[in-house]
Amino acid sequence: MQKFLWICATASCLMALPAHAQTTPPAATMDPAVAELKAGRDKIAADDKADKAACDAMKDNAKDVCVEEAKGKEKIAKAELDQKVRPSDSNARKVAEAKVTVAYDIAKGKCDDQKGDAKSACVKQAKAEESKGKAEIKAMKK
Repeated sequence: MQKFLWICATASCLMALPAHAQTTPPAATMDPAVAELKAGRDKIAADDKADKAACDAMKDNAKDVCVEEAKGKEKIAKAELDQKVRPSDSNARKVAEAKVTVAYDIAKGKCDDQKGDAKSACVKQAKAEESKGKAEIKAMKK
């Protein structure tokens, strides 16, 4: 009988724990940096959805460039948010890398509107700017 009462008392205590945990507001127990990161990611996702929706009205290469710009904006925003929440040299390089990559992808997309030598020159210019940006990032590592 005593063993039975002991098991019942233990079980009732264990049953009470989840109920208590549910009454505690989640924001009060969350680390401020985690809360800021989650709020930032939610805002980035909403902005990205709106940016991509704006591209739906466009056609052909203009739509492709618009979508690329929206993706790039999201990528840069995520890198900047990580740098803001957890500042470090590594995250600063990731922001710079994201900016260089996005700028190259957008420039290359815009070059698709051109033909022949003009397109070749445009792509060459985009690659030159990307190489310059990557060299600056490499200098940041030192």
